[in-house]
Amino acid sequence: MSVADLRVFELARYRSVEALCELLANRHAKRLATVLLAGGTDWLVEREMARTVAPGEQTPLVVDVSRMQELRGIELSGDTLRIGAATTYLEMRRSEVVRQRAPLIERMARDIGAVQIQARGTLGGNLATGSPAADGVAALAAYDAVVVVRSARGERGIPLAELQTGYKRTSRAPDELIVAVDLSLAPAGSPWIWRKVGTRRAQAISKVALAGIAEIADGRATRFGLGMASVAPVTARMVATRALVLSRPLAEIGAADVASAVERDVTPIDDVRSTRAYRLHSARAVTALWLRELGAKT
Repeated sequence: MSVADLRVFELARYRSVEALCELLANRHAKRLATVLLAGGTDWLVEREMARTVAPGEQTPLVVDVSRMQELRGIELSGDTLRIGAATTYLEMRRSEVVRQRAPLIERMARDIGAVQIQARGTLGGNLATGSPAADGVAALAAYDAVVVVRSARGERGIPLAELQTGYKRTSRAPDELIVAVDLSLAPAGSPWIWRKVGTRRAQAISKVALAGIAEIADGRATRFGLGMASVAPVTARMVATRALVLSRPLAEIGAADVASAVERDVTPIDDVRSTRAYRLHSARAVTALWLRELGAKT
Protein backbone atom coordinates (compact mmCIF):
# COMPACT_ATOMS: atom_id res chain seq x y z
CA MET A 1 0.00 0.00 0.00
CA SER A 2 1.33 3.42 -0.90
CA VAL A 3 0.94 6.52 1.27
CA ALA A 4 -1.45 7.86 -1.34
CA ASP A 5 -3.82 4.96 -0.75
CA LEU A 6 -4.26 6.01 2.89
CA ARG A 7 -6.18 9.13 1.93
CA VAL A 8 -9.47 7.19 2.05
CA PHE A 9 -9.06 6.78 5.83
CA GLU A 10 -9.44 9.42 8.49
CA LEU A 11 -6.39 9.31 10.77
CA ALA A 12 -6.27 10.40 14.41
CA ARG A 13 -3.88 10.33 17.34
CA TYR A 14 -4.65 10.62 21.06
CA ARG A 15 -2.34 11.61 23.91
CA SER A 16 -3.83 9.48 26.68
CA VAL A 17 -5.40 6.06 27.14
CA GLU A 18 -8.28 7.66 29.01
CA ALA A 19 -9.16 9.89 26.07
CA LEU A 20 -8.85 6.99 23.65
CA CYS A 21 -11.15 4.81 25.76
CA GLU A 22 -13.77 7.57 25.73
CA LEU A 23 -13.50 7.74 21.94
CA LEU A 24 -13.92 3.96 21.63
CA ALA A 25 -16.95 4.02 23.93
CA ASN A 26 -18.62 6.81 21.96
CA ARG A 27 -17.93 5.26 18.58
CA HIS A 28 -19.05 1.81 19.72
CA ALA A 29 -22.32 3.28 21.02
CA LYS A 30 -22.87 4.80 17.57
CA ARG A 31 -21.78 1.56 15.83
CA LEU A 32 -18.90 3.32 14.12
CA ALA A 33 -15.86 1.27 13.12
CA THR A 34 -12.47 2.09 14.61
CA VAL A 35 -9.05 0.60 13.84
CA LEU A 36 -6.21 0.96 16.35
CA LEU A 37 -2.95 1.01 14.44
CA ALA A 38 0.40 0.31 16.10
CA GLY A 39 2.93 -1.20 13.69
CA GLY A 40 0.45 -1.86 10.90
CA THR A 41 2.22 -5.07 9.91
CA ASP A 42 -1.09 -6.97 9.67
CA TRP A 43 -3.70 -4.31 8.86
CA LEU A 44 -1.78 -2.60 6.06
CA VAL A 45 -1.21 -5.97 4.38
CA GLU A 46 -4.94 -6.72 4.62
CA ARG A 47 -5.76 -3.34 3.09
CA GLU A 48 -3.23 -3.92 0.33
CA MET A 49 -4.90 -7.23 -0.49
CA ALA A 50 -8.35 -5.63 -0.43
CA ARG A 51 -7.13 -2.57 -2.37
CA THR A 52 -10.48 -0.81 -2.14
CA VAL A 53 -13.26 -0.53 0.41
CA ALA A 54 -15.97 -3.05 -0.45
CA PRO A 55 -19.43 -1.74 -1.40
CA GLY A 56 -21.39 -1.05 1.77
CA GLU A 57 -18.32 -1.44 3.98
CA GLN A 58 -17.92 1.28 6.57
CA THR A 59 -14.65 3.20 6.31
CA PRO A 60 -13.13 3.08 9.81
CA LEU A 61 -11.45 5.81 11.77
CA VAL A 62 -7.78 4.82 12.06
CA VAL A 63 -6.15 5.78 15.37
CA ASP A 64 -2.36 5.70 15.56
CA VAL A 65 -1.36 4.36 18.99
CA SER A 66 2.31 3.73 18.18
CA ARG A 67 3.53 6.81 20.07
CA MET A 68 1.23 6.48 23.07
CA GLN A 69 3.69 6.21 25.96
CA GLU A 70 1.15 4.57 28.29
CA LEU A 71 1.15 1.56 25.96
CA ARG A 72 4.93 1.23 25.75
CA GLY A 73 7.67 -0.09 27.98
CA ILE A 74 8.88 -3.20 29.79
CA GLU A 75 8.55 -3.44 33.57
CA LEU A 76 9.61 -6.18 35.97
CA SER A 77 7.79 -6.49 39.31
CA GLY A 78 8.86 -9.53 41.29
CA ASP A 79 8.26 -12.53 39.03
CA THR A 80 5.83 -10.68 36.74
CA LEU A 81 7.03 -9.07 33.53
CA ARG A 82 4.69 -6.50 31.98
CA ILE A 83 5.18 -5.62 28.32
CA GLY A 84 3.26 -2.67 26.93
CA ALA A 85 0.98 -3.46 24.02
CA ALA A 86 2.73 -0.97 21.71
CA THR A 87 6.25 -2.10 22.64
CA THR A 88 7.98 -3.31 19.49
CA TYR A 89 9.72 -6.64 19.00
CA LEU A 90 12.97 -4.77 18.45
CA GLU A 91 12.62 -3.16 21.89
CA MET A 92 11.99 -6.59 23.44
CA ARG A 93 15.01 -7.98 21.62
CA ARG A 94 17.24 -5.20 22.94
CA SER A 95 15.91 -5.24 26.52
CA GLU A 96 18.40 -6.46 29.14
CA VAL A 97 15.50 -7.31 31.47
CA VAL A 98 13.90 -9.50 28.81
CA ARG A 99 17.23 -11.11 27.96
CA GLN A 100 17.92 -12.00 31.58
CA ARG A 101 14.46 -12.96 32.84
CA ALA A 102 12.50 -14.00 29.73
CA PRO A 103 15.08 -15.25 27.20
CA LEU A 104 12.35 -17.08 25.29
CA ILE A 105 10.77 -13.72 24.43
CA GLU A 106 14.12 -12.27 23.35
CA ARG A 107 14.86 -15.29 21.15
CA MET A 108 11.40 -15.24 19.58
CA ALA A 109 11.70 -11.53 18.82
CA ARG A 110 14.83 -12.22 16.79
CA ASP A 111 12.83 -14.44 14.42
CA ILE A 112 9.97 -12.00 13.75
CA GLY A 113 10.51 -10.97 10.15
CA ALA A 114 13.34 -8.62 9.27
CA VAL A 115 14.58 -5.77 11.45
CA GLN A 116 12.11 -3.47 9.68
CA ILE A 117 9.20 -5.64 10.87
CA GLN A 118 10.70 -5.99 14.35
CA ALA A 119 10.87 -2.20 14.57
CA ARG A 120 7.13 -1.90 13.84
CA GLY A 121 5.41 -5.07 15.02
CA THR A 122 3.90 -5.34 18.51
CA LEU A 123 2.39 -7.96 20.79
CA GLY A 124 -0.77 -5.86 21.10
CA GLY A 125 -1.25 -5.87 17.36
CA ASN A 126 -0.72 -9.63 17.12
CA LEU A 127 -3.19 -10.24 19.94
CA ALA A 128 -5.83 -7.96 18.45
CA THR A 129 -5.52 -9.56 15.02
CA GLY A 130 -6.04 -13.02 16.50
CA SER A 131 -3.98 -14.88 13.92
CA PRO A 132 -3.07 -18.46 14.97
CA ALA A 133 0.23 -18.07 13.07
CA ALA A 134 1.58 -15.26 15.29
CA ASP A 135 4.91 -16.31 16.77
CA GLY A 136 4.64 -13.76 19.57
CA VAL A 137 1.34 -15.15 20.79
CA ALA A 138 2.75 -18.69 20.88
CA ALA A 139 5.49 -17.41 23.19
CA LEU A 140 2.89 -15.69 25.40
CA ALA A 141 0.95 -18.98 25.60
CA ALA A 142 4.02 -20.69 27.06
CA TYR A 143 3.91 -18.17 29.92
CA ASP A 144 0.11 -18.46 30.32
CA ALA A 145 0.08 -14.70 29.89
CA VAL A 146 -2.72 -12.40 30.99
CA VAL A 147 -3.81 -9.74 28.50
CA VAL A 148 -4.65 -6.43 30.19
CA VAL A 149 -7.43 -4.45 28.49
CA ARG A 150 -8.99 -1.13 29.38
CA SER A 151 -12.17 0.70 28.48
CA ALA A 152 -14.26 3.56 29.82
CA ARG A 153 -15.76 0.92 32.17
CA GLY A 154 -12.40 0.11 33.74
CA GLU A 155 -9.55 -2.38 33.42
CA ARG A 156 -9.60 -6.18 33.39
CA GLY A 157 -7.25 -9.06 32.72
CA ILE A 158 -8.09 -11.73 30.16
CA PRO A 159 -6.16 -15.02 30.43
CA LEU A 160 -4.66 -15.73 27.03
CA ALA A 161 -6.49 -19.06 27.01
CA GLU A 162 -9.78 -17.13 27.02
CA LEU A 163 -8.83 -14.40 24.54
CA GLN A 164 -8.88 -16.26 21.24
CA THR A 165 -12.37 -17.60 20.53
CA GLY A 166 -11.83 -18.73 16.94
CA TYR A 167 -9.91 -17.96 13.78
CA LYS A 168 -9.07 -14.24 14.02
CA ARG A 169 -11.77 -13.77 16.66
CA THR A 170 -11.20 -12.64 20.24
CA SER A 171 -13.24 -12.02 23.38
CA ARG A 172 -12.04 -8.41 23.59
CA ALA A 173 -15.01 -6.04 23.41
CA PRO A 174 -15.08 -3.48 20.57
CA ASP A 175 -14.62 -0.63 23.05
CA GLU A 176 -11.66 -2.25 24.82
CA LEU A 177 -8.03 -1.34 24.25
CA ILE A 178 -5.18 -3.80 24.83
CA VAL A 179 -2.76 -1.95 27.09
CA ALA A 180 -0.24 -4.61 28.21
CA VAL A 181 0.58 -8.27 28.67
CA ASP A 182 1.62 -9.80 32.01
CA LEU A 183 3.95 -12.81 32.01
CA SER A 184 4.46 -15.02 35.06
CA LEU A 185 8.18 -15.77 34.93
CA ALA A 186 9.99 -18.95 35.83
CA PRO A 187 13.09 -18.73 38.04
CA ALA A 188 16.22 -17.51 36.26
CA GLY A 189 17.98 -20.38 34.51
CA SER A 190 14.82 -22.47 33.99
CA PRO A 191 14.78 -24.45 30.74
CA TRP A 192 12.98 -22.99 27.74
CA ILE A 193 12.62 -23.66 24.05
CA TRP A 194 11.90 -21.72 20.89
CA ARG A 195 11.72 -23.65 17.63
CA LYS A 196 10.46 -22.10 14.42
CA VAL A 197 9.92 -24.32 11.39
CA GLY A 198 9.58 -22.33 8.19
CA THR A 199 10.87 -21.63 4.73
CA ARG A 200 13.44 -19.33 6.31
CA ARG A 201 14.49 -18.58 9.87
CA ALA A 202 12.92 -15.14 9.55
CA GLN A 203 11.08 -13.20 6.82
CA ALA A 204 8.53 -16.01 6.58
CA ILE A 205 5.39 -17.02 8.44
CA SER A 206 5.96 -20.18 10.46
CA LYS A 207 4.81 -23.55 9.23
CA VAL A 208 5.02 -24.54 12.93
CA ALA A 209 6.50 -22.67 15.89
CA LEU A 210 6.89 -24.07 19.41
CA ALA A 211 7.50 -22.05 22.57
CA GLY A 212 7.95 -23.64 25.97
CA ILE A 213 9.15 -23.03 29.52
CA ALA A 214 9.55 -25.52 32.34
CA GLU A 215 10.48 -25.91 35.98
CA ILE A 216 11.98 -29.28 36.91
CA ALA A 217 12.45 -30.86 40.36
CA ASP A 218 13.46 -34.45 41.16
CA GLY A 219 13.01 -35.60 37.60
CA ARG A 220 9.50 -34.19 37.21
CA ALA A 221 8.11 -31.06 35.65
CA THR A 222 6.42 -28.87 38.25
CA ARG A 223 5.58 -26.27 35.61
CA PHE A 224 5.28 -26.90 31.91
CA GLY A 225 4.02 -24.17 29.59
CA LEU A 226 3.61 -24.62 25.85
CA GLY A 227 2.35 -22.62 22.92
CA MET A 228 2.33 -23.62 19.26
CA ALA A 229 1.61 -21.48 16.20
CA SER A 230 0.12 -22.41 12.81
CA VAL A 231 -1.40 -25.75 13.84
CA ALA A 232 -5.00 -24.87 14.80
CA PRO A 233 -7.64 -22.13 14.33
CA VAL A 234 -6.20 -20.47 17.47
CA THR A 235 -2.78 -20.54 19.11
CA ALA A 236 -2.49 -24.08 20.49
CA ARG A 237 -1.85 -24.25 24.26
CA MET A 238 -1.12 -27.99 23.97
CA VAL A 239 -3.37 -28.95 26.87
CA ALA A 240 -3.03 -32.73 26.47
CA THR A 241 0.75 -32.53 26.15
CA ARG A 242 0.99 -30.34 29.24
CA ALA A 243 -1.13 -32.77 31.23
CA LEU A 244 0.99 -35.72 30.09
CA VAL A 245 4.28 -34.12 31.10
CA LEU A 246 2.97 -33.00 34.49
CA SER A 247 1.49 -36.43 35.25
CA ARG A 248 4.63 -38.51 35.61
CA PRO A 249 8.44 -38.42 35.81
CA LEU A 250 10.10 -37.30 32.57
CA ALA A 251 11.95 -40.62 32.30
CA GLU A 252 8.63 -42.46 32.10
CA ILE A 253 7.24 -40.47 29.16
CA GLY A 254 7.65 -42.42 25.94
CA ALA A 255 7.77 -41.18 22.35
CA ALA A 256 4.42 -42.77 21.57
CA ASP A 257 2.83 -40.97 24.52
CA VAL A 258 4.15 -37.63 23.25
CA ALA A 259 3.00 -38.25 19.69
CA SER A 260 -0.49 -39.19 20.85
CA ALA A 261 -0.82 -36.12 23.08
CA VAL A 262 0.37 -33.75 20.35
CA GLU A 263 -2.09 -35.24 17.88
CA ARG A 264 -4.90 -34.45 20.31
CA ASP A 265 -3.69 -30.88 20.69
CA VAL A 266 -3.34 -29.80 17.06
CA THR A 267 -5.64 -29.64 14.05
CA PRO A 268 -3.37 -28.53 11.20
CA ILE A 269 -4.58 -27.84 7.67
CA ASP A 270 -3.22 -27.70 4.14
CA ASP A 271 -2.61 -24.16 2.90
CA VAL A 272 -0.21 -22.17 0.72
CA ARG A 273 2.59 -22.39 3.32
CA SER A 274 2.55 -26.10 4.14
CA THR A 275 0.55 -29.32 4.36
CA ARG A 276 -1.36 -30.88 7.20
CA ALA A 277 0.92 -33.93 7.18
CA TYR A 278 4.12 -31.88 7.40
CA ARG A 279 2.77 -29.66 10.15
CA LEU A 280 1.67 -32.67 12.20
CA HIS A 281 5.07 -34.33 11.74
CA SER A 282 6.86 -31.11 12.73
CA ALA A 283 4.64 -30.57 15.77
CA ARG A 284 5.39 -34.05 17.05
CA ALA A 285 9.11 -33.76 16.28
CA VAL A 286 9.81 -30.40 17.94
CA THR A 287 7.83 -31.38 21.05
CA ALA A 288 9.60 -34.72 21.36
CA LEU A 289 12.95 -32.99 20.86
CA TRP A 290 12.39 -30.68 23.79
CA LEU A 291 11.25 -33.48 26.08
CA ARG A 292 14.39 -35.41 25.22
CA GLU A 293 16.46 -32.33 26.07
CA LEU A 294 14.64 -31.92 29.38
CA GLY A 295 15.07 -35.60 30.22
CA ALA A 296 18.78 -35.40 29.53
CA LYS A 297 19.15 -32.59 32.08
CA THR A 298 17.48 -34.48 34.94
